[in-house]
Order: sequence, then C-alpha cells, then structure tokens
Amino acid sequence: MYFQIISEIQKPYDKTVSLLAEHEISICPYISTQNQELIHKIFQKKKFTAKEGEICEVSFLEGELLCTTIFIGLGKKETLQKDILRESLYSALKEETGHFLLSAEDPALIDVDVFAEIAEHINYDFDKYKSKKKDKFLSLDFYCPHPVDFPKESASLSEISSLVRNLINEPAAYMTPERLSMEAQICSEKYGFDIEILDEHKAESLGMKAFLAVGRAAANRPKVIVMRYRGNPNSKEITALIGKGVCYDTGGLSLKPTSSMLNMKDDMSGAATVIGILSAVAENKIKHNVVGVIAACENAIGPNAYRPGDVIGSLNGKTIEVTNTDAEGRLTLADALTYSIRIEKATELIDIATLTGAMYMALGSEACGVITNTPSLYQDLVKASEAWREEFWQMPLFKHQKKSLKSSVADIKNSGPRTAGASFAAAFLEEFVENIPWLHLDVAGTCFSEEGDSYYKKGATGQLVRSVYSYLKNKEL
Repeated sequence: MYFQIISEIQKPYDKTVSLLAEHEISICPYISTQNQELIHKIFQKKKFTAKEGEICEVSFLEGELLCTTIFIGLGKKETLQKDILRESLYSALKEETGHFLLSAEDPALIDVDVFAEIAEHINYDFDKYKSKKKDKFLSLDFYCPHPVDFPKESASLSEISSLVRNLINEPAAYMTPERLSMEAQICSEKYGFDIEILDEHKAESLGMKAFLAVGRAAANRPKVIVMRYRGNPNSKEITALIGKGVCYDTGGLSLKPTSSMLNMKDDMSGAATVIGILSAVAENKIKHNVVGVIAACENAIGPNAYRPGDVIGSLNGKTIEVTNTDAEGRLTLADALTYSIRIEKATELIDIATLTGAMYMALGSEACGVITNTPSLYQDLVKASEAWREEFWQMPLFKHQKKSLKSSVADIKNSGPRTAGASFAAAFLEEFVENIPWLHLDVAGTCFSEEGDSYYKKGATGQLVRSVYSYLKNKEL
C-alpha cells in the first residue's frame, strides 16, 4: 500500500511535503525557529507565495539530521478544487521515490481521498515487458494528529483503475478475447460478482449475427462476457454496462493505415472499463443491480472476413448493410445492447466504447463525448463526475441522421457520411436500444494518452471507472 494515515511521527523520512495556500504560509511548528526563519528567507528570495503550481524545495539541518521539504502552492484557499490539488501534487511528486511525510497545517487543504488516489496514480507503471523493472516507489504517510478514517473507497477505486490500465496496455497478442474473459473471471472471484462466458456457438444459437460477422476471420475466437451483480434483489431496475471489446482492430478489409493501427490494442478500452466498474460496484457493495455485457472479438483480415457490401443479420432482427468494415464496433455493440435488453432485462443502458475518431477530433483527449436519448441521465453523470478528474460533453443526435443510414438493400447501413461521424455512429446504435433510457459514452479520446499530459503518463488512463461507479452509487439514494 502506497498511502497510509499516521497520528504520530516515529521515524525519519526521505522528504516531507507541505501543502500551502497562497499568502497563508505556515511552517511546521516542530521545525526550529532558526530554520523557520531560513525557510522564510528562501521563500522571499525565490518569490514563493504558494500560488497555484508553485513548488519550492528546501533542505536544512535540524540538529544533526538533514531535512528536505517540498512546499507545494495550491493557490487561493477559497478557489481550491480537487483537480488543483491532484495536479499540483502530481506535478511536484511524479518523479519522486522514497518514503515521504505529507502534511498540511490548514485543514481546508486536506483531502485524504485525493491523497490516496495520487499515491497509487504516481506509482503506476506498465513495465511488464521491460527488462529493467521499476524497483523504487513513492509511499506517502499523511500526518494527522486527529482521528481520520482511511479512504477505503478511494483506495479501492484507484487500485481498480490501475487494473483497467493494465488490461488496456497489454498488447493484443496477449489480450485476446479468451484472455479478456479470463481476466474478467479473475475479477469476479476477487471482487464478488457472477460471470458467464458464452462461446461463439452459444452466441450463434442466440442469433448474434452482427457481432459474429466482425470476429469470424480472426484466429482468436469471439467470446461474450456477461457479468452480473445483484446489489438490490428486491428491485427490477437493472443498469446494463455494455463495453466495446474489440481486442484488436485492423479495420478489416477497409484496412487502417499502419499509423492508425499502432494503438488499436486500446479498442477494448470500453470492455476493460466495464470490468473495472463491475469490480468497484461489487467491492463496495453498491445497492443497485448492474450487468456488464462484452462482445469480445478481433476485427481481422482473412479468407472468411466480412466484406463491404455484405448484408448481415442481428440479434435484434434488423438486417444491416456493411458499407465499412472499420465501423465494426457498433456492430458488436448492437448485439450486446439487444442481449442486455432481451436476455438480461435491463431497464437502463450505458455503452462505453472507443467508437469514433470523429469524437476524438471533436473533443480531443480531455472530454468524453456523450450522446443520450434521456437528457436527465447526462446531468446525473456530470454530477457524479464532479469529484473526479473526468470531463464529459454532450453531443447532438438529430432525426435526419437516421435517414442517412437508410439502406436500399437492408434495414440499415452501418456507416453514414464522413461528417458528424460520432453522431451517425450513435444514430446507428439508437436503432438497437428499443426506447430504453440510454447513455452512449465515446471514449476514443480519453481512454489512452498518446504522449502523456498534466496528469497521465503515456498509455491507458483508466478514466470513467470512478464517474460511472459514482453514478451507480447515487442510485442508492
């Protein structure tokens, strides 16, 4: 465990960390008067006033002990938010290792949930395939002389977020549909939810023709992963989480260029996120019924690959003209949505998918695009996300977009015009939600950080686990 709360200081630390509000600088009273005066002089020389983002590291002798303190400015206390605290701590400590003592003289600067999250977040590193592993970590002891409960929920969500990042960061040669189903099984045993794995023969007997068309050319065979958590057996309300589980996407015969394939291991980010959310819901015993459905496959090229111009069926009964084999995620989601409604009896649907590059182009990597047939659900999601560093933005869905998906040879086409691609993809999915309240979360831009940013290293981010978990938790109220 990288974070703990202590009420007594019983050992020396590699460094101490002190949180300060702008123009309200206070220094630990246990430091000698002489060193307090020295620190104030250093602040004056460096013009450190604890503005947001300011960092000042000071070393001094306290008796015979060499002490180093990192002072972190958080800006004005009245405007302090969780994200400021997160990013300030991350910026100051992301390269640090060792055993650190964290403190804040002002109670207004204390947020143990964020502290626990930061400790896990900084230490995360996907080095499984490196010959030289990370062998030094940062551990934080938060000193608080008064009783404070350990933030079990935040620590649990941080651990599960790291699990999700691991699933996404794995190369596709390892994270096959079979392996993904095994990882879901491991989580079911660890966190306490039920699981059922359907092979392609069972999926075929059910009529999941759209999903199976996508996966039929791959050497690694398709799997349907169904996870069930009954937190409120007396209620008929069931939220289904549907995760896009394309473990690798070549684009099929509508082949992607190499540059677009490089990170296509992340095309199962929705599936990994759903596994994470089910784990968090079960671990924290949320009193709500949740089902997770993942149609896992690979969109490969081979003699049996589905083709542009094919007409395929679906579990819903609608026939689909394939106009682009690289619009495959919506085909797998269509059958997973229908399965959630007709087999699992879901009363609410949330799909999570790396669905369109168009959403990434529209919103970049900072916000998850949301499309819904029930606007109040979007408002509830935004409210649930306020405690976390996760942003959402609602995108439109117009009636005329459905007209553009009409086919002359089938009930519907699987892709529309190049413009407004994210909305056309959602318009296709809406044909399969059967008027049930539905949230579509397009995580194409937020699931994976291409170069790293102010809070995430390069690689999977684990976003949405916390916000969707909180959304489901709020249904207890």
